[in-house]
This record gives sequence, structure tokens and C-alpha cells, in this order.
Amino acid sequence: MLEPAVRIPPHDDTVLAFDRVSVIRSGNFLVRSLSWQVELDERWVILGPNGAGKTTLLNLATARLHPSRGTAYVLGERLGRTDVNELRMRIGLSTGQFGERIPADERVLDVVVTAAWSVVGRWRESYDPQDEGRARQLLGQFGMGSLIDREFGTLSEGERKRTLIARALMTDPELMLLDEPTAGLDLGGREDLIARLTELALDPDSPAMVLVTHHVEEIPPGFTHGLLLREGTIVAAGVLGEVMTADNLSKTFGLPLVVERFGDRYAARAA
Repeated sequence: MLEPAVRIPPHDDTVLAFDRVSVIRSGNFLVRSLSWQVELDERWVILGPNGAGKTTLLNLATARLHPSRGTAYVLGERLGRTDVNELRMRIGLSTGQFGERIPADERVLDVVVTAAWSVVGRWRESYDPQDEGRARQLLGQFGMGSLIDREFGTLSEGERKRTLIARALMTDPELMLLDEPTAGLDLGGREDLIARLTELALDPDSPAMVLVTHHVEEIPPGFTHGLLLREGTIVAAGVLGEVMTADNLSKTFGLPLVVERFGDRYAARAA
């Protein structure tokens, strides 16, 4: 398909602008000549099978990877011509891998408040009351208000996920990236987190958001756009309701699928 036109250099309301971007490792294309643009008020879902290039795109969006070819702008800064350490401070990232770095005995409140200092593990005797207040507010928003004194290692998987999202929001990021936030959760935990992400997505004061998932059932209502990937190239991109078709998803996952919509939620099964 024709990929969306990308304005280079981007205008002020563009948070991501990738123009014909390729990432090559050991002679293999992880993504190939991909063009994609995300605006300030958009909430995108990246959907595709393993090896489709989702993680590579996420690493580009977090300025942890530079393109081998093409041009990539993140929050108005061109990768390769900016201080990525300063740029990363403007980006919120929630990923299960980060949770593995947090000490098991770290207090839940400290897991979140230390994000204000870009550290893992409490290293100061005290924090600003404003920072602690912000951390408490975010933990309350994600249903963790009664668990702020618990040790991180004692939390359930769902509680850990919610804590990590609160941490990612601690610095009021301009771009929020969510890497498979509902992976590994039971049905109740998944639906609870989807409801909270829906609330976040619908809040006009929330940052631009990009969520990566393998499963259409895990797309929260309130997300506006979809990017479908297969083998490092775009199958479809655009308004979510227009992208989420049986034809597009069948091409994305390489098998005939039936796609159903229930209000603002989706489900898919083999045809």
C-alpha cells in the first residue's frame, strides 16, 4: 500500500516523523523504507506478529536506535543531530523489561517518585513534597493508592504493570510509549488496565500515545489510529476503524481472519 505522506521537517504538533526509514542489522532489514507520522492529539496502536518490526519502531521512537537509512524526527529533534539523553527525558516508556531492573524491596511510592530524578532505586534521603504528591496522584489514578508502601517484588503482575505506567507518566512526558502493557495478565487484570488506559487515552491533557500489542482484543477504546506491520513494512496505517479490517489483519498475520467489532473493542479469530 501507499504509505502516509510525511512532512520533513515536521511541524510543531508532530511528535514522530519517520521518512523512508530503514534499520539494517547483519545485512537484514528490521524495518524497510518505512514512513510514519504521529501528531500530538493522536493515540496509535502498532499491531503485528513477532518479527514484524514493532520493537524496532519503539526503539526508534525512544531514541535508543538510529535509522540506517532515511530520516527520523522525535519530538521535533532529528536523530543523529541531537542530544539523545536530553530527548529521552521528554519520553515516557512503560515496558516489562524495565520492571526487571527495579529492586524487589523497593517501595511502590519510591518506584514512581524516583522517575523525577531519572534513577532506579531510592538514593536520596528525601524528595520534594511536590514530587511525592505527583507520584501519589498517579498511583491513585492507576488503582495503586492503597499499596504505596508495599514492596515492588510482592506485587501481582497487574499491579506491577500499573506501577510502571505511573512511573512513566511521572515526568509529564510529551510522548508516552506502552510496550505490550497487558501481556501476561489474567482476564480481570487485562480488563482493569484497559479501562484505565482508555481513561488516559480520552483525556485531552494526556500526551501523544503509542501502544504496541500482538492482540486486537487488547486495544483500549480511545485509541485513534492503527499501524499494521509485517516483515518490517507497513500493511496498513491510518484511522483505527478504517485499518482494522479482516483483509488487512489477514495480510498482517499471514492467515485468513474474521474480525468483529463490539462497540469500541475488537476481536479476531481464524476464518
